[in-house]
Amino acid sequence: MQKTIFHHHIILLLSIIIAGCASIGSPDGGAYDETPPKVVKCVPANMSVNNNKKKISLTFDEYINLEKATEKVVISPPQVEMPEINTSGKKINITLFDSLQSNTTYTIDFSDAIVDFNEGNPMGNFTYSFATGNHIDSMEVSGILLEAENLEPIKGLLVGLYSDLSDSAFTTKPIQRVSRTNSKGEFIIKGIAPGKYRIYALNDMDANFYYSQKSEKLAFDTIIIEPKSQTAYRQDTVWIDSTRIDTIKNISYTHFTPDNIVLRGFTEDFQNLHLLKVERPIPDKFSIYFTGPSDTIPEIKGLNFSGVENIILESSLHHDTLTYWITDTLVSNMDTLSISMTYLDTDTLNQLVYRTDTLDITPKITRSRQRKELQEKIKEWEKAQEKLKKRQKEKYEAKPNPYLREELVCQVKPSSQIAPNQNVTLTFDEPIAEMDSSAFHFYKKKDTLWIKEPYLLLPTENSMRSYTLYAEWQPGEKYKFEVDSNAVRSIIGKVSAPIKKEISVSPEDVFGSLFIKLILPDTGAVVQLLDNSDKVIRETKAVDNRADFYYLQPKDYYIRLYIDKNGDGKWTTGTYESGTQPEEVFYFPKPITLKALWEIEQDWNVRGIPIEKQKPEAITKQKPEAEKKIKQRNAERNKNR
Repeated sequence: MQKTIFHHHIILLLSIIIAGCASIGSPDGGAYDETPPKVVKCVPANMSVNNNKKKISLTFDEYINLEKATEKVVISPPQVEMPEINTSGKKINITLFDSLQSNTTYTIDFSDAIVDFNEGNPMGNFTYSFATGNHIDSMEVSGILLEAENLEPIKGLLVGLYSDLSDSAFTTKPIQRVSRTNSKGEFIIKGIAPGKYRIYALNDMDANFYYSQKSEKLAFDTIIIEPKSQTAYRQDTVWIDSTRIDTIKNISYTHFTPDNIVLRGFTEDFQNLHLLKVERPIPDKFSIYFTGPSDTIPEIKGLNFSGVENIILESSLHHDTLTYWITDTLVSNMDTLSISMTYLDTDTLNQLVYRTDTLDITPKITRSRQRKELQEKIKEWEKAQEKLKKRQKEKYEAKPNPYLREELVCQVKPSSQIAPNQNVTLTFDEPIAEMDSSAFHFYKKKDTLWIKEPYLLLPTENSMRSYTLYAEWQPGEKYKFEVDSNAVRSIIGKVSAPIKKEISVSPEDVFGSLFIKLILPDTGAVVQLLDNSDKVIRETKAVDNRADFYYLQPKDYYIRLYIDKNGDGKWTTGTYESGTQPEEVFYFPKPITLKALWEIEQDWNVRGIPIEKQKPEAITKQKPEAEKKIKQRNAERNKNR
């Protein structure tokens, strides 16, 4: 009996232990697997020669995934027919469909696409190679591809070499040796034979492996590349434990050059020009929209009306949006306007040619509907006034009906407070025909009185609707700007309502100043202040290698500069046909913290740091994907522990 009880106790104890071992729970601490997969077998063998097999199998030491294979895996020479690449457990299987070229080295560059199945640890830049001839071409060149306009790393673009050194090769022949940039913008082109090459980058939108569309992003350099290699040494430390060094070894390796190529990617300033749409929102105007800028304004002719010369054109800066204001009421009252328009259009050969179309333009809101809606508003307002009159009786004060005439709307910006170096802008909703300057008044507050002050009200550049109010704004002072009713009349007869705006100027003690001294031999530098999202806050052209910024809000600023070679006041992209590179861009490598009342003098050796190391990480939007993924994963794990 005692033995039976003892045996039951033993069985119960074992059951509890087994259940405890079998239970699944989250681990309490401990290191996570961050070891990437390793290749254990290749068929055919990696770096094999005299190989004519089109099926390749790679086996790894653990289960793997292949991430974004179509984006990251690049085969060189480029394949016209897309190869088949798939994973199965611990294997990657590749089938090539193009005919193999004789005496050629083939490389399959996986970049960071290979990751382990459980943790997503990337293998790194793994490349498989074989040769159809009796030797492997083993030279390499490497570098980085940056966005020319803002030095952002460009990921996923092809970078390749041509042994044909003529300019026409890039526009007529497929790239010979090719790689693809990773999330850092870095590239390594492998399997290169000794010789001379030119290098290009391409966003190959039509998959023909050469530059064939103006919309494709590209980069090029006029330098001639000659791949070379030499034996180099690096030090490798062997540790006894975490604090004691055993030995430091010199490890030899093959150093391939050039390994510091910098390419600046850009898209040419070109867009196919087509008529996009025509709109007539109200009877008094119609707008014509094009797909891109043009240096030519279309010619229009009225087919069912005359007096086109009385139609006033309001154009956008680059003539891609044209608004025509109809000042003749006989024409604007017509329900349908028929016009003939001759304009520039891109043909099938990407050439600009003149084209003539006939357009019938009808308003979304007809004149009769406008009148009907206005009458309804007047009746509603009159009913509301009658109700108000009955409620208030003797206290009721009659007010003019705002719907008896259409008022010209005006926006005043900034709305209240400005910095001493700012000015005020008045923007009307229609182009202006005339202004009565005697109806404009400007005052400065002194004690409790408003004293008249001199001012200037001038048309804003490239605008038919906007005017800028200039004055000697004194820090900490208050001003008032008033406009009498009917002072401004639009080109279709609307008149302005009274305007009254009080303006406060911020005191000096809330601002700081930044003075930048450039160490730069070039002229034409334009310096830009940026916020923490890489957006331009303020810019100025450097004078005598200085750029001064006054009245800045206290915060962190970043600095960018471009060399305005053509003097047009804006950054200009490149052109492949003419061999013109985009205008150079530079970044100051760290933020500048500015506080109230601070005056900072900052020297900047613009070319003192290589451009690939200039842009601060905090405002670099393109982050390394694999590193970012691992950091996010581990941070989430630590949070959930």
